[in-house]
Amino acid sequence: MQRLTALGLFTLAALCIGVLISGVSYSEWVLPGGLPLGNLLAALGLCCLAGSACKLNRVGTVRHRISRAVLLATLLWLPVSIALAGNLELNFTGSRGTAWLVLSVGTAIAVLGSFALAIGALLGQSSAGY
Repeated sequence: MQRLTALGLFTLAALCIGVLISGVSYSEWVLPGGLPLGNLLAALGLCCLAGSACKLNRVGTVRHRISRAVLLATLLWLPVSIALAGNLELNFTGSRGTAWLVLSVGTAIAVLGSFALAIGALLGQSSAGY
């Protein structure tokens, strides 16, 4: 069941990120409250990919603790981004924009690293059975 949940989360992450990469115009739609849909999709994509890594790692392992910490960081990415920008559109000025870029790149690298560790461990488990 854990792997099925991980696959579902990965699929949702791929859909969110795919929409953003494709550059469709509806990613600029403004949701009630003023948050653009693209910002929500970015946060959801990161969180789903980090959640998938959590589900793939066995509970109690170092990899699982790392993936949980990365998931927490991704859950905080959008609120911290909004706080840095001072607005829901994530329009930045000056050094806050640089800080946000560093935060965003660091979060994305952590998510991809956590997911790669989980996939590596999963592949290691399956090859050990042969």
